[in-house]
Amino acid sequence: MRAIQFLLLPVSICYGFVMMIRNLLFDMDILPSERFMIPVISIGNLSLGGTGKTPHIEYLIRLLKERFRIATLSRGYGRVPDGFILATKESDVKTIGDEPLQYIRKFDGIKVAVDEKRVRGIHELIEKSPDLDVVLLDDAYQHRYVNPGLSILLTDYHHMYHDDFVVPSGRLREFTYGAHRADIIIVTKTPKIFSPITRRGILEDLKPKSHQKIFFSYIKYGNPVPVYNDSSCTFPNKLTSLLLFTGIANDYPLKEHLSRYCSNITTIKFNDHHQYTIGDIEKVKKIFYDLPTQSKVIFTTEKDVMRLKTDELTPLIKNLMLFYLPIEIDFHDKDKPAFNTAILDYVNKKKKD
Repeated sequence: MRAIQFLLLPVSICYGFVMMIRNLLFDMDILPSERFMIPVISIGNLSLGGTGKTPHIEYLIRLLKERFRIATLSRGYGRVPDGFILATKESDVKTIGDEPLQYIRKFDGIKVAVDEKRVRGIHELIEKSPDLDVVLLDDAYQHRYVNPGLSILLTDYHHMYHDDFVVPSGRLREFTYGAHRADIIIVTKTPKIFSPITRRGILEDLKPKSHQKIFFSYIKYGNPVPVYNDSSCTFPNKLTSLLLFTGIANDYPLKEHLSRYCSNITTIKFNDHHQYTIGDIEKVKKIFYDLPTQSKVIFTTEKDVMRLKTDELTPLIKNLMLFYLPIEIDFHDKDKPAFNTAILDYVNKKKKD
């Protein structure tokens, strides 16, 4: 443990105990936690971020949307207004946040809403859409005022919660004991080639409870997509250099994948959910133009694109060789049908109840 982490341990322990007492108050029904008649699936993590919630939410959307009327409910990180907002295709990142904006623009036939108070948000969704079948709660593992019917906990294969500690000396929002609340644990960002020995080792490390199911997912990247569909923006056949800039918690899987295009990668990392400014884009452009090669492109993430396509920034980036990689997740071997069945069985059973 680094010296600074050791020095911060007392603060982490105090914070962890505060969170433990808070959870105990919910467990003892001293603090109210509401359970809803319709299926509610919560997706979250113990860590501060970067476990892959967005592509896992999108996986659930694809799984459920052809059979059920679904809605996503997020806090809407970084948005300006408070309160409940039902998103439309015309919504922007300042009013609903980047992840909800990605959901509403990417999928037809679903409801997308934001509300920092999730209980109120679910009530509003049910009132506005009485025929709603299921609500997906985005990043709500610590939002105990809602008692979800199914709780999914994500943990990054490269930074699993069992080997971490509470902030600020670590990256956890609460002690690892909090993992017991999950019905399903998904180890995310695993290698595409995943051995049974590695799986068994992780199961031994995580020590799941008898009621918990564990699944293992990995990332699938699509082909490069231009941020603006300009006819001149075609991906080079041979690439000698690329610039990657991101405002996400963890960019290492993307950097690893991009190394397949070329080995000369320059990175600019902004904070998670960073709201880009003109100065940021000018910095990106300068570094890009200074790269000593002609065959070069810029990459960012699909989530970052939501924060880049604004009236202020579009004129600065629309003529750049700027691309993103679509991202999805999938499950290893028998995990996929088992996970799908667990989700569909819960929704169908809850609906019948």
